[in-house]
Amino acid sequence: MPHKLLFEWDLDALSASMGIPAADVELYFRDGRRVSFLLERRIRDAFPGWKLAASEGAGYDLLDEIGGKWEVRSISKSIYFCPSYMVGSGRKFAQDGFFAKLDAIGGYICSDITTFPKVPVYIVPADLIRALYLDGQLGPSTLISRANFYSKVVPELNELHD
Repeated sequence: MPHKLLFEWDLDALSASMGIPAADVELYFRDGRRVSFLLERRIRDAFPGWKLAASEGAGYDLLDEIGGKWEVRSISKSIYFCPSYMVGSGRKFAQDGFFAKLDAIGGYICSDITTFPKVPVYIVPADLIRALYLDGQLGPSTLISRANFYSKVVPELNELHD
């Protein structure tokens, strides 16, 4: 499996087919809450044999061809790697739950939606996220900025695949 893909959309064609201005298409596709469902399907279709999780509450988004579980995450201003139930108002990070998540999945598929209509996609193994967390590279709640994703995670991915 590659560690990086590039998805490209035709902004003008999307705008015309959706009947909305290109600026609105860009807003929609750069919002992780909205575009995540489309990205899950685009990623599934990029890998033969991959499937969507049976339900939205499954604790993972995709199954690979051998049954491995993968989380799909969008990179916007930041990205987090802890379980989604730990993110949001009144929710707390718990290291044990984070490690349980890492034990249950193959990793994360991270799409940089800030660059839509060209979206780089990174396949990040759970072991790499664990190592970065234990080394203090992800911070106490696993939330890192987009800049830190590119300065800390991507170089490690490149080293794994050189």
